[in-house]
Amino acid sequence: MQYCPVKYPDKFNQEISQNKAIHIYFAQAVPLVTYIDESCLYLKEKKCGICERVCENKAIDFTQTREKLEVKVGAIILSPGVEPFDPAVADEYGYGWIQNVVTSMDYERLLCTTGPYEGEVLRASDKKHPHNIAWIQCVGSRAVTPGNNSYCSAVCCTYAQKQVILTKEHNTEADCTIFHNDIRSYGKDFERYYQRAEQLPGVRFIRSYVSIVREDPKTKNVTIRYATPDDGVKEEEFDMVVLSVGLNPPEASKDLARKFGVELNSHGFCQASPSNPLATTRPGIFASGAFQGPMDIPESVFTASGAGSQVGELLDYRRGKLSTERVYPLERNVSTEEPRVGVFVCRCGANIGRTVDVPSAVEYALTLPNVVYATEQLFSCATNSAKDISDLAKEKGLNRVVIAACSPRTLEALFRDTLREAGINQYYCEMANIREHCSWVHTKEKEEATQKAKDLIRMSVARTARLEALQEFDLPVNKAALVVGGGIAGLTCALSIANQGHEVHLVEKEADLGGMARRIHTTLERLDVQAYLRDLIRKVYQHPSVHVYTDAAITEATGYVGNFVTKVKSYRGLTEIQHGATVIATGADLYKPSEYLYGEDDRVLTHLELDERINQGDERVLSAESLVMIQCVGCRNEDRNYCSRVCCSESIKNALSLKDKNPKMDVYVLFRDIRTYGFKEDSYREAASKDVRFIRWEPQDKPQVEAVQEGGRSVLRVTVTDPILGKKLEIDADIVALAAAVIPPAGNKELAQSFGASLGPDDFFKEAHVKLRPVDFGADGVYLCGMAHYPKHIPEVINQAYGAAGRVVTLLSHDTVVASGSVCEVNEKKCFGCGECVLACTYGAIQLRETRNGKKSVVNPVLCKGCGLCNAKCPAGAIQLKHFTDEALIAQIDAAAPEEEITKHVDALVGVV
Repeated sequence: MQYCPVKYPDKFNQEISQNKAIHIYFAQAVPLVTYIDESCLYLKEKKCGICERVCENKAIDFTQTREKLEVKVGAIILSPGVEPFDPAVADEYGYGWIQNVVTSMDYERLLCTTGPYEGEVLRASDKKHPHNIAWIQCVGSRAVTPGNNSYCSAVCCTYAQKQVILTKEHNTEADCTIFHNDIRSYGKDFERYYQRAEQLPGVRFIRSYVSIVREDPKTKNVTIRYATPDDGVKEEEFDMVVLSVGLNPPEASKDLARKFGVELNSHGFCQASPSNPLATTRPGIFASGAFQGPMDIPESVFTASGAGSQVGELLDYRRGKLSTERVYPLERNVSTEEPRVGVFVCRCGANIGRTVDVPSAVEYALTLPNVVYATEQLFSCATNSAKDISDLAKEKGLNRVVIAACSPRTLEALFRDTLREAGINQYYCEMANIREHCSWVHTKEKEEATQKAKDLIRMSVARTARLEALQEFDLPVNKAALVVGGGIAGLTCALSIANQGHEVHLVEKEADLGGMARRIHTTLERLDVQAYLRDLIRKVYQHPSVHVYTDAAITEATGYVGNFVTKVKSYRGLTEIQHGATVIATGADLYKPSEYLYGEDDRVLTHLELDERINQGDERVLSAESLVMIQCVGCRNEDRNYCSRVCCSESIKNALSLKDKNPKMDVYVLFRDIRTYGFKEDSYREAASKDVRFIRWEPQDKPQVEAVQEGGRSVLRVTVTDPILGKKLEIDADIVALAAAVIPPAGNKELAQSFGASLGPDDFFKEAHVKLRPVDFGADGVYLCGMAHYPKHIPEVINQAYGAAGRVVTLLSHDTVVASGSVCEVNEKKCFGCGECVLACTYGAIQLRETRNGKKSVVNPVLCKGCGLCNAKCPAGAIQLKHFTDEALIAQIDAAAPEEEITKHVDALVGVV
């Protein structure tokens, strides 16, 4: 199928398709492919056919006929995704008959420049901007009524917050209200995102169930009834209501499962094993993405990589036998030609087009020196747009290209590849960042943002004219891998890499393998963790390609992608390990509470200690009359502004275990938000049905714990304010369990420095890109997985471990890796051997060597990362960074502020003085 080039598909449907037979599917808001249904007049009566005639891309062909293809494969990955819940099945929301009630997917389209109003948020009833908008959460989720889903759809809280933030960017005066139950901001950096939305002026988060009461027949406003502890039941009118709909398994999933012979769970998603969530019930068939259950984009990405890794284990014997090498056109030498620059300005959907006047920027680009062609694109990164760039470069004789779009960090590699397809050296590509550096930071200043975009384009064009062709070079790849950390993530990742034919060196700082999992006995999904862990460790020790170093410490790490050298001190002595890739899977630690009498009274335990006591059959715990669990101990506060993700489920698991063993025990869970996302919601409901009592507390009024004597016995008195009653409750407990925070290990900073990795604000390791590269680091050849990345449940750890293994094998399966041509070089005539550059280089890429003319600096291009520190440090100006030469950068600076403008400002200043 070809990409649809229609710029405004909604208009295309209205104006071209007479019988409304055309449907356009979207991927990330990109019009992806046109589908024509059976109501098409041409298909029925051979009439019309106008769509075929007007299609710019010749993508519609009525002469095509259906074909059946038989494909023989060794493995299958099922990734059918999800479908949004349809609220029309329940009349209570008024969807379909109240005009200004829309779904979150509808609202997403309104926000997009390819939407029905070209990025303007307008009401369907009168085409006016809504100023008072309500979001209703959990529509179709967390409900056991007919037509709804009992599970939590996992993504709705955060996407609603995103929509609120974007709405406020559209209209700063808009009032936004989110009606919610629990706010489930459990993912990495989600808590900060929630706070960002909550703190915007005019934004309210109201914890209440709601009902839509009526539509005003004149204004078409919508009235919602809700209740608060302070005001009781009340009604409020809104201009628009957005239903945050949940996620359903695809309608076709049952038929898909039947065809492939795999089982589904009770919710209609793939029946997954907690010990290997990527495997289906049929060997050789794997599941990735949301077919496992509702999940966010990063999880979908690394489960895809993980499924690929498991397929790689199965089909390793076929690796490299069916692939064909990509062949690029012969690169033409343009060094003697005058610069002929093409400028492509991207709308990035609404991200740029909403703020920057893109047509004006294109017109301006055509006035710049050396620019012979300029145009705009809806999404420059789309396959059809990239092909257009390549084709136009050939057609117009371009020898340099400026892409005015997003950050080079995200898509520069794609656009460079596009130039190679046109037979142009990839280093003649330049990106002007008019998204992160312009539209995203100037959303309220459209004219100024447009002018800044023009400035950035002008600067990029000036620099492009001074660019030179550079050549990349191949480096050999050492086929071994180093995995740092011997918990479930490290063990799983190491085993998967080894099963695909590579040597693996597994380094663990403790004397025993297993990590934190050694303290966990069961999961909410009833996995026997200790039995699973014993089997995993046995497989690792028995695998001939896995070399284990326990009680180990890394003393030194050097090298670069494909060729690392790491020194490890262990019971084996000092070992030098040569390897091509590194995986950091160092896991996490548990916060040791200093509050709630922990460490002072032995009846106060952490949730892991409680789990151990339950599984040991501790009579003091099992015979307790009353037990209180306190959530969010040590996190979601100023010191650790994140959610530890696993604690709510761990507490509910322990509560259910206690109720099974002692049904008469009073169990209380004191919480802020219960974050049992996904299928874990069913366990939350089960706990409530077994009389586990849930009492919410606010951060400004934390529970208090004190040891007191009551009725002749010593008890732990827990005082907490019930927000519904508005009164303080006193609970006398025999045991108090604290859901202690998951925290990063103490050695993360040293490890990050050793391997050139980055840490986030909470000292967990920071991935290269949260969505596009969730298991990669910015440093090539270094990957991460498990709790080193962020707290997560065991099935999620396993998913990510396989995902990291997939990325490692992608690297190690090649004999060579390509190194950048943008490296530093030294002009020996200018160098006087001061050594400042040697001290500045953090990669060890520069050395002082004796020459006939004395000591001179020499750059090893293999080690050089092109950071430019030495270039800036050199007092003699003897070092130049290729692709970022002084000449190119000075041209860019001069273009930023023309000489006459600088003179005018100087004269003005002189006049003032």
